[in-house]
Amino acid sequence: MSANEPGQPAIEERSVTLDLATPRIALAIGAHPDDVEFGAGATLAKWAAAGCVVHHLICTDGSKGTWDAAADTAALVRRRQDEQREAALRLAGDRAGEVVFLGYVDGELDSSIEARSRVARVIRELRPDVVLGHDPWKRYRLHPDHRHAGLLACDGVVAARDPHFFPEHGLPHHRPDAILLWEADVVHHIENVTGWVDHKLAALEAHESQFESTMKAAHAGELDAFRVRIQTRLAGLGAPHGLAAVEAFAAITDV
Repeated sequence: MSANEPGQPAIEERSVTLDLATPRIALAIGAHPDDVEFGAGATLAKWAAAGCVVHHLICTDGSKGTWDAAADTAALVRRRQDEQREAALRLAGDRAGEVVFLGYVDGELDSSIEARSRVARVIRELRPDVVLGHDPWKRYRLHPDHRHAGLLACDGVVAARDPHFFPEHGLPHHRPDAILLWEADVVHHIENVTGWVDHKLAALEAHESQFESTMKAAHAGELDAFRVRIQTRLAGLGAPHGLAAVEAFAAITDV
């Protein structure tokens, strides 16, 4: 799997943990609309079915998510927000929570103190048990937004948990139990998502504006091939563990 392909990494030959207890509340932090679904869609669908409230925090506006040089990018931003809201509903149904857009320009995200404060505020407001995001330490990852969004997820947790960071929020501090990082450089943890891959695909397919670019699915036949790629990838990750499908993460449980 290419370092720059969205989704699930290879699992190295090492011991990994399996399945967190279902959290009451999860917050998934993505750089762009559709990143959460690629990284953890099946896991979030599984948790939602077990009663977890699933929130989304999207850092950028997705305005560069097209190959069309003449595209109306303002219209694309609005469309991608609508797609993200629909994807959240497809994943979690009546357990879908907030979908928060920070609105940074696509391709220009930075892990600044100002952005860290905004992420920490959302964590303090929504009080998740588990935060999910990009692995910012993934080697050879080109897209800067993915690196910075991952740093913001981790740095935001540190700021949210400690009471003397950003006291101007006027909110009680909050310490999640765990952080799961998708696109992991080193996998520590897997989630058994047998039976939930179709939910991941349904949520990904809410992002119709991304069919041609990210999913390489400009027509129906290519969309079928995209589905097979996702199914095959998760099945291949699960096979060494005797599972039909897994999603893989780096896990930080000493938060």
